[in-house]
Amino acid sequence: MQVHFIAIGGSAMHNLAIALSRKGYKVTGSDDEIVEPSKSRLDNEGILPDIIGWNDANIHSELGAVILGMHAREDNVELLKAKELGIPIFSYPEYLYEQSKNKIRIVIGGSHGKTTITSMLLHATKKIGINVDYMVGAQLDGYDCMVKLTDDAKFMVLEGDEYLSSPIDRRPKFHLYNPNVALISGIAWDHINVFPTFENYCEQFDIFCSLILPNGILIYNEEDVNVQLLGNKYASSLQTIPYKTPIFTPTLSGTMMEFNGQSFPLKIFGSHNLQNMVGAMFLAESMGIANQDFLTAMHDFTGAGKRLQKVVEDKDFTFFKDFAHSPSKLKATTSAIKQQYPTRKVIACMELHTFSSLNKEFLSHYKDTMLAADDAIVYFNPEVVAHKKLTPISAEDVLNGFGGNITVFDDSANFISYLYSEDWNNAILLLMSSGNFDGIDYKILGDKLIEKLG
Repeated sequence: MQVHFIAIGGSAMHNLAIALSRKGYKVTGSDDEIVEPSKSRLDNEGILPDIIGWNDANIHSELGAVILGMHAREDNVELLKAKELGIPIFSYPEYLYEQSKNKIRIVIGGSHGKTTITSMLLHATKKIGINVDYMVGAQLDGYDCMVKLTDDAKFMVLEGDEYLSSPIDRRPKFHLYNPNVALISGIAWDHINVFPTFENYCEQFDIFCSLILPNGILIYNEEDVNVQLLGNKYASSLQTIPYKTPIFTPTLSGTMMEFNGQSFPLKIFGSHNLQNMVGAMFLAESMGIANQDFLTAMHDFTGAGKRLQKVVEDKDFTFFKDFAHSPSKLKATTSAIKQQYPTRKVIACMELHTFSSLNKEFLSHYKDTMLAADDAIVYFNPEVVAHKKLTPISAEDVLNGFGGNITVFDDSANFISYLYSEDWNNAILLLMSSGNFDGIDYKILGDKLIEKLG
């Protein structure tokens, strides 16, 4: 099979390209820009395009499929040529389904926790020795590709993103997987540029549930009101399995989790992570993995990439970074840190970076989300707001949206100066963003703060 990727440089797209190349497919691709790490990773696999840019000569009758990325436009010359020649055109999620339609598909959906739950399940299957194919939304330690595709794996584990599939397919990605087993971790309004109301956003998860195959399984977080409604709705047509946060105790090295009268030591912490753990445990059970075996396998799991990741640590100072950017993620992560380190001063910093978070009308959804922190800081760059063509926001708008319990910065130099001026003895620094605070090198920052401690 020969396949061509239009927009091969994307984070997800280049991983699928690598997976297909490793499976023995002949892979070609194009893009108008390819940056690191995609560039080096494609080059190492021998599938980096020789020339940057679009060229309809890349499209020919020998292609078995064209895979179209979100970065491409509807009038892309290669896309038009593929249509003209009648070559099958797939979105990223459509092709993942094509590769897994004869497997048992396990799809993890939800506004938060998807990557963590997916990586938990993969960690357990790897340790226990179950061969699975997968697609996960972040680069994980111990894995050199986010996608694995084989002919012999019985299961396909898919992180179910609710964002759009392609420029010519406006369906959410997770609507295309038709799961045998599905999980919903929580519903908190996101992607407001695509889903204009919370009701419209919730509807996407309802549709997702309706697409679970007959006699399928829905595992759901019963502590989320909107997810509970879906669990109740589909109880008559599916096998439904609710889960909730287990009993646990913070420890110096992480957490001691209680389940069925047994104690299981874990390296992760935070009620949201323990809740994710139970959800992943029930997914594993659907694959034939006993609960005790799953929890035993998880004793050395340290977290998913960029999720509550420890940057540096000294005896009196620890610095974490986290991908948190939505209100629910922000609240869960900040609360988890304070719960784990109750006697330390927690300085939590969040960058408004996404379309939703920088939207003036959306800011009120962040009210009181950082109350658990001793010192809460919010940073935004007015130039990013302008680049996204959004209505300008002011420091006062942000302050009002969060409830007034924060310090606001709109200049990165002033923000960094503030961090350097703080006393980091017996303290925790938490930086939360889907970006990087306009180019902060987290490791250098952490080392300098430790150096300042002497």
